[in-house]
Amino acid sequence: MSGKRSTIKRRTFLGAVLAGAAGGAAIAFGKRGGSGWRFFTDEEARTAAAICEQLIPADHDPGARQAGVVNYIDIQLTRHFRKHQKVYRSGLEKVQRISRGRFGNAFAVLSPQQQQEILNHVEKHVQPFFDLILAHARQGFYGDPRHGGNRDMVSWKMLGLPFPPVRGRMQYGDGPKVG
Repeated sequence: MSGKRSTIKRRTFLGAVLAGAAGGAAIAFGKRGGSGWRFFTDEEARTAAAICEQLIPADHDPGARQAGVVNYIDIQLTRHFRKHQKVYRSGLEKVQRISRGRFGNAFAVLSPQQQQEILNHVEKHVQPFFDLILAHARQGFYGDPRHGGNRDMVSWKMLGLPFPPVRGRMQYGDGPKVG
C-alpha cells in the first residue's frame, strides 16, 4: 500500500454494516425455507389458516383470516408458544392425513362442510391439538395487535371496545390537572 490512506465513506461503511446485520438477522430469525413464515411451512400455514377460519369465521364482521390469527400463532410458536411446536407439527400433519384419507385432498381446499367434518373428528380424537389451536386462535383474534394478531384491531372494533391505552400514557381526555 502506498503512502495514501484508503478511506471508506461513512455512508458506504454504515450501509455495508446494516446490510450485514440485516442478513444475519434474517438467518438468525429467518423464515422457513423462504416461505415467509417463522415457524410454519406454507402448507402448514394454509392448513392452520383454514382451521382458524372455521373456528372464527367471517360473517358481517371480520374473521380469523382478516385478523391475522395465523400470523399471531406463527410468531408466538417461535416465542412464548415454543413448547407447543411438536403438538402443532403433529396436529397439522394429522389433519392433513385425515383430510387426504377421507376426501383425497388437502384440508385448505376442502369445502367448508368437509372441513367442519374433519374438525369434528379432530376435536374428538386429536383433542390436545384442537384445544390448543382453538385457545391460540381466540388469543390471536381478541388480543393486543402488538403480538401479531387482531390486525387493525378488528375484534375490538367489532365489540365496540375503546382502544386500550399505551402503558404509562393517558389516552382519554386531557389527563390529570397539575398545579
